[in-house]
Amino acid sequence: MEIRGTDTPLLKWTGDGLAIGLFEDAVELTGELATLDENLAGSIKELITEEEFKGKQGSSIVTRVGAGSPVRKIILVGLGKPEALTIETLRRAAAVVGRLAKKQKCRTLGISLPIWNNDRAQTAQALAEGVQLALYQDNRFKSEPEDKGPQVEQVDLLGLGGQEAAITRANQISSGVFLARQLVAAPANSVTPITMAETAVAIASEHSLQVEILEQEDCERLGMGAFLGVAKASELPPKFIHLTYKPAGAPKRKIAIIGKGVTFDSGGLNIKGAGSGIETMKMDMGGAAATLGAAKAIGQLKPDVEVHFISAVTENMISGHAMHPGDILTASNGKTIEVNNTDAEGRLTLADALVFAEKLGVDAIVDLATLTGACIIALGDEIAGLFSPDDALAGQLQKAGETAGEKFWRLPMEEKYFEGLKSGIADMKNTGPRAGGSITAALFLKQFVKETPWAHLDVAGPVWTEKENGYNSPGATGFGVRTLVNWVLSEVESTTPAKA
Repeated sequence: MEIRGTDTPLLKWTGDGLAIGLFEDAVELTGELATLDENLAGSIKELITEEEFKGKQGSSIVTRVGAGSPVRKIILVGLGKPEALTIETLRRAAAVVGRLAKKQKCRTLGISLPIWNNDRAQTAQALAEGVQLALYQDNRFKSEPEDKGPQVEQVDLLGLGGQEAAITRANQISSGVFLARQLVAAPANSVTPITMAETAVAIASEHSLQVEILEQEDCERLGMGAFLGVAKASELPPKFIHLTYKPAGAPKRKIAIIGKGVTFDSGGLNIKGAGSGIETMKMDMGGAAATLGAAKAIGQLKPDVEVHFISAVTENMISGHAMHPGDILTASNGKTIEVNNTDAEGRLTLADALVFAEKLGVDAIVDLATLTGACIIALGDEIAGLFSPDDALAGQLQKAGETAGEKFWRLPMEEKYFEGLKSGIADMKNTGPRAGGSITAALFLKQFVKETPWAHLDVAGPVWTEKENGYNSPGATGFGVRTLVNWVLSEVESTTPAKA
């Protein structure tokens, strides 16, 4: 599919489907729209009247126009109240239009939507992202694709000529989202620690990143007892992935992104029981998938920021070698951990990854993980939890998420709750009481970061959706990639020099 900006006037555009955005309770046709309606024998006004179209956000209608018309079908999409228009409104409107155009068998599509905040570049990027993300299909594991109909081949963004750079940026970011979706959606016999490492090597090769894959022996030398404790039961070797993007010149900042990479989580000896959703635990590497997706996008965007992409990748399995409830593990910073639940394994892998990242001398660290069911109970399936003792970093991530249309809610790090993690025989336990489970998980991770500004993103809910949601079809969403990319790009503007 080719997406391009064009300054072809609305009245001059020709093709299969022409999509027009209308605001709520302001669907009177004026100016060019009135002229277009006259040219189409009043079909637009007739459509609005017959379907009682009010322009509510996300609503849409379509009609076929008369033979001989330069446009085969007209699509109207609602934008909601004008004062409530956001860049996310436009991104979602483009997604609605893209899906409807495909359903209507439009090979060529023109989109005419308002410019947000007089920012033509950001508008073009959002529209391109919305269409691409909505039309994404993953047929890798089907013997034959279910959808054999015509596809949308060309999308013209009307009034946005000269925005090739913005559209290219949308393409690059979307490629990272697609990678994350593919990794999360693939079964655990396809995405393993070995193939995750191979994916990292491929990204490095394709986009000129540096890559280091630490094998089990390397992790042992570094004292990564928490990570290796989780890996003990698997027949597949653990892989500690470290990808590094370095700009051509001196970096303005140095940051690290860490993703939880448990490619399958059985629960270990605290095995997940009936109704636990164990069959979905292929997606317990959603944080690592977003990390690699962000690496792919950043490798193409090439900002003036040094970025380290890190994931301690393993399975959490059951065997005679498995860690037992009650075992004590020693992390690479010397902290000892009493394992009172082998199904709280993700935080153990992250512990050693956090220690590794801080030793790199970075200016900030962000980790993201499908860490707790408690966060889903608190925030539902569409909102991720954000934890950070650093207000500035938390604000940056919230702003990055808002621009991306990915929802985060900052939750408290109540230090008193750490009492629930105290152990009589080790420095801490790996789980606390059921109440406040996502908070105690964040407090556990905090023990492995000394001084560096750090934030933890619990993305257990939004990495997967069971229903069509905005530009996400049922399945893996690639959540987090666009927020991470936005955060990295915002770091370019920081006036604080990178650490030596």
